Amino acid sequence: MNKVIYPVAMAIENILAQIDSEIARLQQARGLLASLGTATVSKAGKAAKKGKGRKKRVLSADARKRIADAQRKRWAAVRAKAKKKA
Repeated sequence: MNKVIYPVAMAIENILAQIDSEIARLQQARGLLASLGTATVSKAGKAAKKGKGRKKRVLSADARKRIADAQRKRWAAVRAKAKKKA
């Protein structure tokens, strides 16, 4: 009976050792990433954080209407094609 328990115990110890080594590797990677997070932010990064990025593009009413009409036309074509199949 001890012959069965002994290999199982060794397998569990092996698995635990692998888990411990993986944890150590992940903690090292986390430490490296954390140190990168504390690096100084460049001027470009500061500007992006303050919201001084691109201006919001505004479409004219006519442009919005043309886009909406074109989309309606595309959907009508999809519906017509589906109706032909059915």
